Amino acid sequence: MSGQEFFQAGERVGVLTTQPLDRLLDYRAPEGGCFLGAYVEVPLGPRKVLGVVWGPGAGDFDSARLRSVIRVLDVAPMRSEMRRFLGKAADYTLTPMPAMLRLATRAPGLGDPPSMRKILRRGEGVPDRMTEARTRVLEVMAQYGGLAFTPRELADMADVTPSVVKGLVKQGALREEEAPRDLPYPHLDPELPGKELTEDQAGAAAVLEEAVQSGRYGTTLLKGVTGSGKTEVYLEAVAACLRAGRQALVLLPEIALTAEFLTRVEARFGARPAEWHSGATMTERRRVWKMVGQGAAQLVIGARSALFLPFRDLGLIIVDEEHDTSYKQEDGVLYNARDMAVLRAAMCSAQVVLASATPSLESWANAEAGKYTRLDLTSRFGASVLPDMRAVDMRSEDLLPSTWISPTLKQAMKLRMERGEQSLLFLNRRGFAPVTICRACGAQVACDHCDARMVEHRFMKRLMCHQCGETKPVPEVCPSCEVEGKMAPVGPGIERLAEEATSLFPEARIAVLSSDLFGSARALKSRIEEIAKGEADIILGTQLVAKGHNFPLLTLVGVIDADLGLQGSDLRAAERTFQLMRQVAGRAGRAERPGEALMQTFQPEHPVIRAILSGDEESFWKAEAAERQAAGVPPYGRMAGIILSGPDLAAVFDLGNAMARNDGPLRQIGAQLFGPAPAPIARVRGRHRVRLLVKAAKGVPLQDAIGRWIAPLRLKGDLRLSVDIDPQSFY
Repeated sequence: MSGQEFFQAGERVGVLTTQPLDRLLDYRAPEGGCFLGAYVEVPLGPRKVLGVVWGPGAGDFDSARLRSVIRVLDVAPMRSEMRRFLGKAADYTLTPMPAMLRLATRAPGLGDPPSMRKILRRGEGVPDRMTEARTRVLEVMAQYGGLAFTPRELADMADVTPSVVKGLVKQGALREEEAPRDLPYPHLDPELPGKELTEDQAGAAAVLEEAVQSGRYGTTLLKGVTGSGKTEVYLEAVAACLRAGRQALVLLPEIALTAEFLTRVEARFGARPAEWHSGATMTERRRVWKMVGQGAAQLVIGARSALFLPFRDLGLIIVDEEHDTSYKQEDGVLYNARDMAVLRAAMCSAQVVLASATPSLESWANAEAGKYTRLDLTSRFGASVLPDMRAVDMRSEDLLPSTWISPTLKQAMKLRMERGEQSLLFLNRRGFAPVTICRACGAQVACDHCDARMVEHRFMKRLMCHQCGETKPVPEVCPSCEVEGKMAPVGPGIERLAEEATSLFPEARIAVLSSDLFGSARALKSRIEEIAKGEADIILGTQLVAKGHNFPLLTLVGVIDADLGLQGSDLRAAERTFQLMRQVAGRAGRAERPGEALMQTFQPEHPVIRAILSGDEESFWKAEAAERQAAGVPPYGRMAGIILSGPDLAAVFDLGNAMARNDGPLRQIGAQLFGPAPAPIARVRGRHRVRLLVKAAKGVPLQDAIGRWIAPLRLKGDLRLSVDIDPQSFY
């Protein structure tokens, strides 16, 4: 990387743009010059595009033909550690640099000059008459809890014309204010008292505080049973980071967790931190991006993409629920936020805390090998104790056809209702029924664009493909044999389970938590807050409910189908089932009242089910590690998935076969190549998908070999190739 930090006006500079090009572009520095790392607007053909000054120009053509940088944006230049991080991340994931830069500039209006702007808040007035459009505007305002919007943003979010918004301003229902575009965030005070910690919590917090104060890189696995107070421990590490004058980042796996978490942070530090996730408004995201770069945001709570914010002095990264699969980005740039957090921290001498009750085998193995420090919290905080876990052997339960709640579970739920306590039923299937079948000919309703069965969503009164999002009405007539009245749902989804729970407990207040039943993340967060206050007797949820929620009145968890994740060829099936069941069970008994977890299973003797019930986690991890080590698969080996796709199946397979014949670079490092073979879901959105799998030993230069292997390829027509280093799923 060039040692030159400033370029005088007219000097040749190399600019990395966000456009899909394979090289830097040369421009002349603008009037007044520009710093290395400056965010700039440059001409590209007839367009103006965003870029970053990456170094001196290549100088490989006549300078008289060079165009000038249009302007330097009024934001802090990209720091050298950020440029190194993007480069290393690109090399690791085999991603083109322009795509990495797009990840690092995902904030609207970066080029807008600092100025005042009109914003709208909810006013005191009442409209003289209500229309559907006006109602939508006011609902958006209510839904976002007092946040301000620009007039255009509010009109877009409510899907109304600007005149509707103007009319509400005239009526006084909306109040117009002048405000600076981007303000610093309120100061967080690390000296405010935190919660009183137990002895093992205080010990763990002291170790983390000392690590943060060292100013050096390090990674710590903070393993603690659900309800052990991991959050309070790592908030003390955040306090140490703020005292040192550095910035901190907390990554959460699910946006719905942020409401409760933000309340806890505000109680600890006296003010709300910055938020970065898809539920934040565009206005707020631009503010976060700019303030982070100026050092005017001390703490950011965010989703995985917050890793790519332009922190000025990042000293601590917390990855909460580090085992969660949602940290893996499965489209666009394929990266794992847990691994990228470790990389980013190494670039800027920061500490990483990986927090989980059920850590990933990768993190467990790194701690075993001494690469990570490990801290254990072995008991629950306060009066709460771990729930009693039992299996319900479904082979001996007297269950009626098309019902899924066993008599044993039903009796336990009835007991909780009588005590005024909450029950949670967990089923990791969205929708009403996973399959719709014709009882006349046996045909199943499939998506027209994917090789996937369509899932009935009764609340929507439609069938939906969970691969591409396509929907269609539930057919009255079989599309295959054209017999009428024979279409029937098969199997349970969370909506069907809700129907059964309603019939069993007609007087109960039932809440269904599934991501597709809420129009926005804020609506989901609001519902979770209501449940925590006791405004539901029975909660039904998909994987969403396993992620860190705290329901004080919840004392019973019923897992409807504990066997669901044990099938298939996924090498992580046992690990994921173990994690999910332990996390779900951990929702019970988090306050003074003891909890119980009942797992309905047809395989109570299965090793994973036995490990979950026994609570002997270390034995499970050791056995799982031994199996993976014997097979030479992650974390004791390397893997990469190559996904080929296109509208013509023959062309996709021809490309795959050509790659398999020319695998010399892979053989040079001793790697094995499997495939090409149809992907488990062989068609998505009309595109045929073919997979190749590369398996290699732990220490080999896998990315270099794959890079040399795919470099000669010239993809014709609509063929696409993507590389997934360290794949988490194999669909």
